[in-house]
Amino acid sequence: MYRKKVKKETRKGNGKGKIRAYIASVLVMVVCGCVLMGCKGKTEEQLPEGEAVSNGQMPAGGGNAADIIEFDHLLEEYVPLKEEYNFYFTYKTVHPWWDAVAIGMEDAAKQYEEMGVIINYEYLAPNAASAQDQILRLQDASGRGFDVIGVDVADVDIITPVINELMENGQKVMTFSSSDAGKEDGCDRIAYVGNTHNYEDGATLTEALCEKLAYQGEVAVLVGTKGAPCHEDRALGVQDVIAKYPDMKIVEIAYDEDSVEKAYEFTKAFLKENPNLKGIACCNMSNPVGAARAVIEAGKEGDIVIVGMDHDREALRYLQDGVIYALGVQDCYSIGFDTIQVAVKIADGHFPGDVYPEKTEESTTIIYQDGAAEMLQVLYGEIH
Repeated sequence: MYRKKVKKETRKGNGKGKIRAYIASVLVMVVCGCVLMGCKGKTEEQLPEGEAVSNGQMPAGGGNAADIIEFDHLLEEYVPLKEEYNFYFTYKTVHPWWDAVAIGMEDAAKQYEEMGVIINYEYLAPNAASAQDQILRLQDASGRGFDVIGVDVADVDIITPVINELMENGQKVMTFSSSDAGKEDGCDRIAYVGNTHNYEDGATLTEALCEKLAYQGEVAVLVGTKGAPCHEDRALGVQDVIAKYPDMKIVEIAYDEDSVEKAYEFTKAFLKENPNLKGIACCNMSNPVGAARAVIEAGKEGDIVIVGMDHDREALRYLQDGVIYALGVQDCYSIGFDTIQVAVKIADGHFPGDVYPEKTEESTTIIYQDGAAEMLQVLYGEIH
């Protein structure tokens, strides 16, 4: 199944209508072997069997929802050297989080088209996160003449050698989204666009959880995908914060593989096996939804403090209802938009420090119950 391109509204006003048209139409379509093409794209079969912040800070208390996800971007004042570009992007798994990234990509491509520059791109992922699947996708793309290959790294240890091999063979590779493999990992990728403060995100959310619990109690952790840098870094932030408080303890850690259903099943088990459980720290967009479902089913809403990541519609509803205590919302749109801009500059032969940084940092903002209604209205057109 392929996702249809969504016709964009004009770039005027406060942009809320545009977000409704985009995300209400796109985020709800979770597709199999998703392919999203640029302005002159074609489809392709799936291969076999995701308040401005800088310097790693995540502010508490929200702010205006339209500022948290900044969707009124304009291209930087850079003149592309070519009339047409061909990019390939692959990410961890088919999921609404990466649909939001795709919206930013599509909007950037449209603006380039208005300049007379064509951006063709493929945007693919498996139905379930798999580093081995990602290897196959990267190997397939390497021989197809793309100007730049972009990857949201599924597992640093497994994918880094593949990226390095592509680079050695003359292929330009960047990373994007929420999972990087950087120079410190021995990776030769050219640049990264996305969340550079995942550890801080996990730590900040956990500080909020600890404060809510008066710094006492047992906590479980739902990590996400094993080996995914963003999930592992957030989980490390969770563990380091809990370790600071002598009356708090982590009693369970589980990997749900970005699956709401697995997060739900893990949480049911947590609640059954840990009668004194007081909090659940969730490290991705899927697991707070699964955790909330299990807590509601057990009749323990209000007794269990849940914190997690991002803007899933169901999670925002749980936040509004008080089942979830706090969410860290990443600016997925900006990640997608800036990924296209950086890919163009890489394709033109520029290096980091020239006309773009090695790491383009995007924002995360923590929101609470009082910010949920506005976020639901801006993103999904829900009025409560």
